[in-house]
Amino acid sequence: MAHVVKLEKNLERVLRQGHPWVYRDALSGDLPEAGQVVDLLDGEGAFLARGLSESGPIGLRVWTLVDEDLDGALMARRVASAASLRERILPGETSAYRFLHGEGDRMPGVVCDIYGEYAVLRFDGNSVAAWREIIRDAVWPVLKQKGVHHLLLRAGPRGQQTVEALVGDKPKEMQWVTEHGMRMPVDLLQGQKTGLFLDHRESRRRLRDLVRGQRVLNLYGYTGGFSVSAGLGGARQVCTVDRARGACDLADVAWEANGLDPADHESHAESVQVFLEKSDKGGEPYGVIVSDPPSFAPSQDKRNAALQAYRALHRSALSRLEPGGLYLAASCSSHVGRQDFDKTLLDGARQAGKVLQVLERWGAPADHPRLAAFPEGDYLKVILTRLLA
Repeated sequence: MAHVVKLEKNLERVLRQGHPWVYRDALSGDLPEAGQVVDLLDGEGAFLARGLSESGPIGLRVWTLVDEDLDGALMARRVASAASLRERILPGETSAYRFLHGEGDRMPGVVCDIYGEYAVLRFDGNSVAAWREIIRDAVWPVLKQKGVHHLLLRAGPRGQQTVEALVGDKPKEMQWVTEHGMRMPVDLLQGQKTGLFLDHRESRRRLRDLVRGQRVLNLYGYTGGFSVSAGLGGARQVCTVDRARGACDLADVAWEANGLDPADHESHAESVQVFLEKSDKGGEPYGVIVSDPPSFAPSQDKRNAALQAYRALHRSALSRLEPGGLYLAASCSSHVGRQDFDKTLLDGARQAGKVLQVLERWGAPADHPRLAAFPEGDYLKVILTRLLA
């Protein structure tokens, strides 16, 4: 029998529209330990939603607005729906993509990415962690049909993550995947996120169309996805900057694995700030700069510092861009909205004495869907600008 709590704040409308979170301070009644089924009643005492109790500020993750069982069968139906979407929207020559996108696929807290014959699960919060075997059983039959042979679970905070094989085995070496025909190395045991930043797949593809004959700078390059895309697009020279030497080495490996001339690519294992300060002293400017830093605002209390960091980054990067050059800037900070991020770009350009022309804006691709009633899920912001002479 489900535990019962009542909604104390006037949030019925947004929840009925599909918002998947109810914060603890909006609820009356004691919540059980994370992972328990909870029925949510509206202000009149009528059934409103059913979900799983969570620890922390989010008290309840909503799974359904219908009085139906919250069980493995429901999860299997959601997995089937997500699989159907991917069959319709995935591009060709691509073996790495997001298979389950948590709240966006109405599986709050459950993320699953496919990398060829491997799939990687990651749980956000403790509510779904308690259901790991049931989730595994719901996901695995569909993954198996897609040619996946191994299912891994990554858990723990950044820098302390563990990897467990739920089905099959852990990889003994680096894996290779394809993205729009581009070969990309992926470290499923130590890499960022579940291995790669899959939400920039279409950003990398767009870059290919913009760089022919250009000198390109890829800041926070990780394993060089944007760099290789630029090389395949005909850039005359590409520079990758990342603090981690291991990431730069993989960028070099990826470059050559795609048949590109090593003489046209260089990598620098140092902080972006140090690199930009050094290269600002009389170096040749770049025709295209990509700036995709890690989240500057992992929590709300870091938001103001993040805005300042974005302004400083834009100012420094734009000082290295030639007139008429393109600047592709991105933010994955969910606590920094699109309007605020655009403002940091405007401020950074003003501080650098530059005028920008906005060409395009976009976000995560279609395998990272978000619910219409859940703007918090619109975390990735990408803006393409041109520096006016």
